[in-house]
Amino acid sequence: MRRGGSLPRAFYDRPTLDVARDLLGKVLVHDRRGVRTSGVIVEVEAYIGESDPACHAAPGPTRRNAPMYGEPGHAYVYLNYGIHSMINVVTESAGSPAAVLIRALDPLDGIDVMRRRRGRAIKGRRGGSKRTRPTTDLCRGPGNLTMAMGITLAENRVDLIGNRLWIEERRGIFIGAIDWSPRIGIRVGTNRPWRAFVAGHPAVS
Repeated sequence: MRRGGSLPRAFYDRPTLDVARDLLGKVLVHDRRGVRTSGVIVEVEAYIGESDPACHAAPGPTRRNAPMYGEPGHAYVYLNYGIHSMINVVTESAGSPAAVLIRALDPLDGIDVMRRRRGRAIKGRRGGSKRTRPTTDLCRGPGNLTMAMGITLAENRVDLIGNRLWIEERRGIFIGAIDWSPRIGIRVGTNRPWRAFVAGHPAVS
């Protein structure tokens, strides 16, 4: 496992939709007590400002959404329905609340660890024999992603320009065409085409 170097602060200090697009093909890495997992980012969603009804900043500054108002290049991790951790990357300049939700990864490092965290086997169709969970299923969906990567609320506010949780660019990783669509799993702001993903990739949720 090789670290390619975390992306610089300037990468995140840009318009959110540009960051969202450019995150595809980058590698999210988490080092949890010396155990490293990583995956290629293949699906993201952008949430931009207080005028975006689906953004956590819509009601204005709160204790929960404070990281979104802070310095770009930090993690914003929250619990969805009190169950699943969701990891977001804070973008734009401090005071302009925006972030990119990482929705899916194509696993690279620590796949055995990911399997253990997600559960090694799943039931076959109609309750039949168990089978190994496909690799592309391990980090499909934001809740599954954080479970497989061991990312919890402890990573909220972590600086992504560090050695605990970071995003890097690796040589030899090529992705296909990028598509945009409306965001999914939300009830408001559904008309904004702010979900970017690698078209046809099996790990996309």
